[in-house]
Amino acid sequence: MALFLLAIALTALGLVESLGQDPAPVPFAVDAVLGGLSCLGVWSRRSRPVGFAVVAVAVSVYSMSAAGVALIAVFTVAAHRRPAVVGPIVAGCALVPFLTPLVRPDVPVLPWWQILLGFACVAAVLAWGMFVGARRQSLRERARRVESERELHLAQVRQSERDQIAREMHDVLAHRLSLLSLHAGALELRTDAAPEEVARAAGVIRDSAHRALEELREVIGMLRAGLDRPEEGRPEQPQPTLADLSELVDQSRRAGMRVLLDCQVGEPPAAIGRGAYRIVQEGLTNARKHGRDGQVSVAVGGAAGEGLTVEVRNPAGAADAGIPGGGSGLIGLAERAGLAGGRLEYGPTAAGEFRLRAWLPWPG
Repeated sequence: MALFLLAIALTALGLVESLGQDPAPVPFAVDAVLGGLSCLGVWSRRSRPVGFAVVAVAVSVYSMSAAGVALIAVFTVAAHRRPAVVGPIVAGCALVPFLTPLVRPDVPVLPWWQILLGFACVAAVLAWGMFVGARRQSLRERARRVESERELHLAQVRQSERDQIAREMHDVLAHRLSLLSLHAGALELRTDAAPEEVARAAGVIRDSAHRALEELREVIGMLRAGLDRPEEGRPEQPQPTLADLSELVDQSRRAGMRVLLDCQVGEPPAAIGRGAYRIVQEGLTNARKHGRDGQVSVAVGGAAGEGLTVEVRNPAGAADAGIPGGGSGLIGLAERAGLAGGRLEYGPTAAGEFRLRAWLPWPG
């Protein structure tokens, strides 16, 4: 609307200037009609900027009142089209002062200073239009970059969720399945066991399998709900803490392991307690897989401001329960501890034990 009103004002000024030159009645009437039609063409400048500019420049050769509309057309095409398209139209504007006397003998030839002033106006309008076009292009590129960064962020969130769910799946299921394997191996070796012992072991296997399925269902639920809506975060699920450590140790004891637990610590923050729980869980799983004699010692200590220390020791030996594992759990634990700002060490000791030791920060 603003440019349409500007076009009307410039056309009116052009007609006043044309009257001052005392033109012939018929050419003046044609000039006024063409100037009015050019103003109406402003409404099509966005949908057809090049066509509007070509017609406006061509009309301005005969109609002096259409010169202002031609400037608007130059601005429009400079703002919406590339320089290769704008160049010929600007060249046509530069030829208008020299072509007008050929088609309008009733109009005097413009002095050189007015021609230079017209060139300066065209150059200023061209520069303004190119600046507006460059700014619009910059805003579009910024919007595309923001959208691309948003997509990248969502992809990173999804990948982070996948990694975290994979760690949860390993921590939860490796412990349960190793218990299943240990009980099944005991039944296989003790063919002379009493029916009561067999029934008791079968009950433990059934309970462990049931819990493994339940925990697997929870992990799959996280995978389905969390990855479909990563921006909403993962759904809250009950997570173990140090308060559940006794139950974890009891499960291993019921499986025949001799576990000594020394937990001299209060209640740390939930995230730290959950990390300590997972470290102990992985240590017990590894002891079942690769330890000897089923002996394990677990020590947990620390305080706020000092950090939380977790240590799992078991005799290292050639015994192997036949449970597959490539050490990925320990690598995952080291990554988990590092992300929490802590550290994790594991390996054989001079005393013939395998030691898993971790330190997690506990703010004061």
